[in-house]
Amino acid sequence: MIIFMSSASYLDSIHSAFIYCSYRMIRYALLLFIVLIPVSPVSAQEIDPLDIAMKLQTTYENAANIVAQFSQTTTMKFSPRIRQGNGKMIFLKPGRMRWDYITPDYQVLISDGETISMYFEKSSQMIISNAKDYLQSDVTYSFFAGTGDILKDFDISVPGFENAQPDTYLIRLIPKSTHPQVSSMHAWINKETFLIEHLQIIDHFDTVTNLYFTDITIDADYYDNRKIGEDLFYFTPPADTEIIEQF
Repeated sequence: MIIFMSSASYLDSIHSAFIYCSYRMIRYALLLFIVLIPVSPVSAQEIDPLDIAMKLQTTYENAANIVAQFSQTTTMKFSPRIRQGNGKMIFLKPGRMRWDYITPDYQVLISDGETISMYFEKSSQMIISNAKDYLQSDVTYSFFAGTGDILKDFDISVPGFENAQPDTYLIRLIPKSTHPQVSSMHAWINKETFLIEHLQIIDHFDTVTNLYFTDITIDADYYDNRKIGEDLFYFTPPADTEIIEQF
């Protein structure tokens, strides 16, 4: 069954507690692509945050894809509840990505560069929207498309708290222009591999999302046991899935 909805109805449908959280996490996750790539190791001495950002920028421009395992936690102000999830993700230039959530419920967020689809097994729904319209309004689109400039779009600095994660560099990123989803971010970068191990995103309502990455591979050939190709970025849901389209 296919349902065509107005913009207002569509937003109402995805802003339920369960779906909204997952949808927002993926929007946040697009910010990672500019900084979630390794560069050549540097010396053990501390380096300027701007130098770190410049190296990340250069490497991002040269990377073809990135595959990683991820886990996330989200805490909301005035709520004791902690939302958790984990799975595997891939970014592939130009404009393609896939996030497979294994827990707490199976979900797939996938884009072929033309559309973005969100499949929710628990509710038997898949929401499809236009990737171009979705991303053009977001500062992260330029990063994901390979045209972003981290020094141009973010103020980079050292955070005002001690780095408790040894063997990492810690930098703070604040959007230079007001971003609808992000107030600030903190990135913990492995000193030897220059991989992001932990990214923290804080929104304007003090909701804090922590994303942790392991088993990161650059320019991978496989995603799980599947050869990385165009077919990886298409998803066919079960026959009884409710399809909600917004274009």
